[in-house]
Amino acid sequence: MDATAPVELAPHYYRDNFLRLLDTVERNYEDLLAPAEQAFVSAYRALAFDAQCLYVRLISRVGPWFREEQLDYPELNALPAAVEALLSAGLLVETNVLSVAETGSLFSRQSLAQAMGLDHKLRKAELLAALPEDEPIPVALFTAGRVIGPVGADIVEVLSLLFFGNRHQGLTDFVLSDLGVARHYPYTVDRSQRLFCDRGALDEYLGCAAIADAWWALREGAIDAIDLPSLAALALDFSPSYSSSLRRYARLCNSLARDLERAGEGEAALALYARSDLHPARERSARIHERAERYGQAAEICETIIEQPWGEEERDAAQRIMPRLQRALTGASQRRPRDNFARIELALTRDNQSVELLAANALAANWPDVYYVENQLMNSLFGLAFWEQIFAPLPGAFHHPFQSVPADMYEQGFAERREALLAARLDELATTDLSAELSAAWCRYQGYQCRWVNWRYVDEQLITRAASIIPREHLLAIWRRMLFDPGENRRGFPDLLALGESPGQYCMIEVKAPGDTLQDSQKRWLRFFASHDIPAQVAWVTWNHD
Repeated sequence: MDATAPVELAPHYYRDNFLRLLDTVERNYEDLLAPAEQAFVSAYRALAFDAQCLYVRLISRVGPWFREEQLDYPELNALPAAVEALLSAGLLVETNVLSVAETGSLFSRQSLAQAMGLDHKLRKAELLAALPEDEPIPVALFTAGRVIGPVGADIVEVLSLLFFGNRHQGLTDFVLSDLGVARHYPYTVDRSQRLFCDRGALDEYLGCAAIADAWWALREGAIDAIDLPSLAALALDFSPSYSSSLRRYARLCNSLARDLERAGEGEAALALYARSDLHPARERSARIHERAERYGQAAEICETIIEQPWGEEERDAAQRIMPRLQRALTGASQRRPRDNFARIELALTRDNQSVELLAANALAANWPDVYYVENQLMNSLFGLAFWEQIFAPLPGAFHHPFQSVPADMYEQGFAERREALLAARLDELATTDLSAELSAAWCRYQGYQCRWVNWRYVDEQLITRAASIIPREHLLAIWRRMLFDPGENRRGFPDLLALGESPGQYCMIEVKAPGDTLQDSQKRWLRFFASHDIPAQVAWVTWNHD
């Protein structure tokens, strides 16, 4: 098959995908579906083919209402019959009235002007403003046809949550797989690994999500939105008891607390930050105490962070705050040590290439091979080295067949949950031929979706060459640091990798054009390299004048 040839979707792919979703949910969660959800699934399965297709078409679109006369799906043979079947099954309803906003979404400016007998030159907003705002608008005023809408959007949202394990993915994720854009690793997905252990866990998650939705409505300026203090009170009254809700609840507390901070309600924010075990809860708490001149409490929090950090950014923040706190507490001035990274000076002639490629070409005079790799190579080496551990079947890690990493890949507990697996793998990597091991992994997993490995950017030759030159102890040290904070430590690697002919002859080089500065993530890696005698430099570029 020609890999470049366009892939055509089956005409009714969306129905097939929805049935796959239902099959998976029933297989893994049938015991916790509510009666209304079970009735919905049964009613949908009982529909004729075209009616099933039409329902998925409508529920996937932005509604809630549609004009029957404007429905146009050439792949459906009996559209009117499908509409009637859905109405009879209670999966579609007709409305005789609309709100002003709904009227505006369904009818054109010309249709509105004609029906209302107003000037056709008026803007749509002006026409809608002429409608009674607090009264329902009769559909018959604008069309003799029916206005219909699918029933069960809330149930479909629950079913999608059970399938995807989150609320931001949907049926379009199936489409990528159907197109051949995404080929996912065949990890295990079954009832033993499901995210929600019982109905109580699901309802708790949905309750937390409802508060988050209300907070978002407030931020979006909804007229009937709940005010911030009331939302904070709801969040404080909410006490999650299931592990499936903890991360969402922590994110909610952080979001509400940050808004309270901005509103000048630092003490109220502290109460919410205390409920969160996600960064930046502790950092923000320390800053609130510092602003309130409670320097001792702020210092205590920062000391805890430095001793037991949740991640790289949190530790960095605490180390930046501590000198100010110590100065306030003792009067002693203590500055963070200045970085003194190994550097080289490059005078380059500017052209249409990127500064990184220009630097690579210049450095090629001193090295057999210089590759522009940025984060791609080290991330790919990590992904190949720990592929089986990343895709290990743990409860709650994989919810559906379209994940390119486990759900907790970038969470603080990723390594802890896989401690035994990772320890055993690190022991294996400490004794095996890494070049052969990683090359075999590249061949074994090539083409499968994994956020760590960019197959288009990194080929087997580069993997093998890098693993044969970079010392094992250097790679192991880098991988251990990546495991501490996978989300943050997957970025900040130097732009270039220069490789010599013999093991140990290499250097990682960060390129900085005139005016560029090192980012925090880059500084962290450069400090780490220096502390582990891993060769790394910063190439500071100046432009030759014509």
